[in-house]
Order: sequence, then structure tokens, then C-alpha cells
Amino acid sequence: MVIFLIKNPDFNQGFLLKNQENKILRLRNYQYICNNYLKNYKMKNILHLILSLIIFSNITIAQNKELPSTKVTTLDGKPFNIQDIENKGPIIINFWATWCKPCKKELNNIAEVYEDWQEETGVKLIAVSIDDTRSMSKVAPYVNSSGWEYEIYLDPNGDLKRAMGVSTVPHTFVLNNKNEIVWQHRGYVDGDEYDLYTEIERLVK
Repeated sequence: MVIFLIKNPDFNQGFLLKNQENKILRLRNYQYICNNYLKNYKMKNILHLILSLIIFSNITIAQNKELPSTKVTTLDGKPFNIQDIENKGPIIINFWATWCKPCKKELNNIAEVYEDWQEETGVKLIAVSIDDTRSMSKVAPYVNSSGWEYEIYLDPNGDLKRAMGVSTVPHTFVLNNKNEIVWQHRGYVDGDEYDLYTEIERLVK
């Protein structure tokens, strides 16, 4: 075989070139596999980071921030300073609107277990509507038809909403028995009320 290659330089050269091409192909395949792995690894890290940011943006543990001295309105049209709310146990402040489907779903789901929550923890829920003057008239009829046992207040000008840093609804705050904000949550998906109740339980243990 060696003698044959020496006697056939064209074949020998072709054989070497083919060998080099195979090496280059193997090297390119290896590079492709490595690049693919790195891309997937980076993508996983990026997705993990994005997911973490989303979770952090939706759930915030507040640092015992006090309520602002801001007035809202009762359904009867009377002014009320939000700092004057009283309860021996925890307080939930939920910002909602009649045009917000997730808001209504959350408050309706909580309404089904609210009596049990009160008996077990003494919690009070305050629902603050951010409906403006155009839709504010829909609040009372909706509350009455839903049979909510919550305290309802109106914030048509958005004064309390701005003071508490609320940009979207639903937005829920949890207060301890000193009326300090200790937890908050933005948005709603089915089951979020159980996370809320877990936070309430922590305050009464």
C-alpha cells in the first residue's frame, strides 16, 4: 500500500486533502455543538433572570411603610382619611376597578372564603375603587349585587393610588396591626388568594 501511494502521487495528495477536509468538518461540527450548548446555556440563564425579575416585580415585601395621610370617599360620598382605618388584626387594602376583570375575579374569590378568614385571623379587607367620575356610579351596584362584606372606598381622582405607588390594578397591600404595610402584590391569577392568606397567617402567629 505504501509503495502504491508513492507511485501514485495524485492519489496520495487527494487522500491527504480528503483527510484534512474530514478534520475540518469534524472541527466545525464540534464548534457548532459547543456554540449551540453555550447559546442554550446563556438562554437558560437569561430566561431564569427574566422570570426572577417578573416574580420580584409582582411580589414585594415592604419594609414596614406607613399609610399616607390621604382622603378617599365612602359610597355615601363622605370623605375618609385612609390613616383612620382600624382593626385589631391584619388589614388588606385592595385597589380594583369595575372595568378590571382580574380585580373582580380576585375579590369574588376572596368573598367566598372571607368569613372563614375573619374567624381565623380577624382580618379586614378594604377595597378601594379607582373608577373615575365616568364609571364611579357602577361601583355601588356591582358591590351590592356581588354581596361583598368588605369596606368599600372610592378614589376617583387617584390621590391614594399615587400616594401608595399603585400603577396598575389589582394591587394588594397587607398591613399589620400597627397599620404598617408589610407586604404587597401586583396582578392576579387563580390561586393568588392562598398566597395572600399565607401572609395574613404569618401576622397572627
